[in-house]
Amino acid sequence: MQISVSFTTKVEEFVAHNGPKITYAKAPLGSEFFIRSNDLLFEQGINDIEINVLKWDDVSCFFPTSEQSAIPFDIFAAGFYLISRYEEYLPHVQDEHERFPAQESIAYKNNFLEQPVIDIWAYKLLDLFKEAFPNYKFKTREFNYISTFDVDVAYAYKNKGIVRTLGGFANDVFQFRLVNFWNRLLTILNFKQDSFNTYREILRIHKKYKIETLFFVSVGDYTTFDRNVSSSSNNYKSLIKSLADYVKVGLHPSYFTLKDEEMFKKEKLRLESIINTPVQFSRQHYLRFSMPETYHTLLDLDILEDHTMGYAKQVGFRASTCTPFYFYDLDFEIQTPLKIFPFAFMDGALKNHLALSNEDCYKTILKLINEVKKVNGTFISLLHNDTLSNTGMWVGWKTIYRKMVKELA
Repeated sequence: MQISVSFTTKVEEFVAHNGPKITYAKAPLGSEFFIRSNDLLFEQGINDIEINVLKWDDVSCFFPTSEQSAIPFDIFAAGFYLISRYEEYLPHVQDEHERFPAQESIAYKNNFLEQPVIDIWAYKLLDLFKEAFPNYKFKTREFNYISTFDVDVAYAYKNKGIVRTLGGFANDVFQFRLVNFWNRLLTILNFKQDSFNTYREILRIHKKYKIETLFFVSVGDYTTFDRNVSSSSNNYKSLIKSLADYVKVGLHPSYFTLKDEEMFKKEKLRLESIINTPVQFSRQHYLRFSMPETYHTLLDLDILEDHTMGYAKQVGFRASTCTPFYFYDLDFEIQTPLKIFPFAFMDGALKNHLALSNEDCYKTILKLINEVKKVNGTFISLLHNDTLSNTGMWVGWKTIYRKMVKELA
């Protein structure tokens, strides 16, 4: 809401204040604006909390309050529970990549994952504030869009080195992928542009619509889950440098950095040596992160922004907000300087896991866009450079991206 606040526990100070004021406690002092408090924000440590979801008009909420309260639930405790990712600190079943799955979340179980409910609550509370404090001048924020791209594999065929290139040709032959063999050959001989080389198109759209665009590049070593071009490739280094000339470039830490801070540090230094500037933001490969260990690593390495907050297999708002926020460390009970940017959808979730048609993908994206526009939030999309290749399952996605950007810009 962009309202600056101050707190007091002294009754005489509260009574003497002439401006807008709220009582957040178990009982009101008088007839002032009152929200009955849940115990959560007065506790320390992490406890298994029973949550019963109810409705505030047409939006889900929890931590119900008394009839005296101006709203039917404790908006501050509920918002804190969701945005701090309290539930991810509790015991849960992990997926095959050691991630917190969407199905374990309260938002998924209660069908509000695709709504930024914290922002919706805030706007509903703002309406009540306007009634209670008609002389106060409230600010309004503007809708914002950030287009982000992960570079997992910079090129489909080029710059892979002799061994990987020959291996690719051999696989094409043994698996009778003759079209693939032909495309690989034409690309290697420079008769055809590499299908994953979509960077000019992305930068052209970025310039035309003046949208904020971020690239997260992988510079990790080759593993089962990290199959990018070698970071020692001069062509790949040139690509990264050229991207950094036009847009912001951040780190895409490799798969095994989840439990290896030294590897994370090495990759950060590697990228910094290429772009000659400090790396200040990142997004985990495979969206692998664990609360709060990954964020501790980011803080230790002076990363200022993380863009991993979202699900790999579902669309929607993992932290139930479309507003960037600062990581609150439940272990140490402090707000940290690390800013979290939650994304609304990832391309792979729509195509690989939800298996939607292109038409349904776009309808889903539009639905999410409309949810964010209602609350003037920040809409963040997560795509990959090969998403715009118009090959394989991504045929038609160049058009989807253009339509999406036009709608958002």
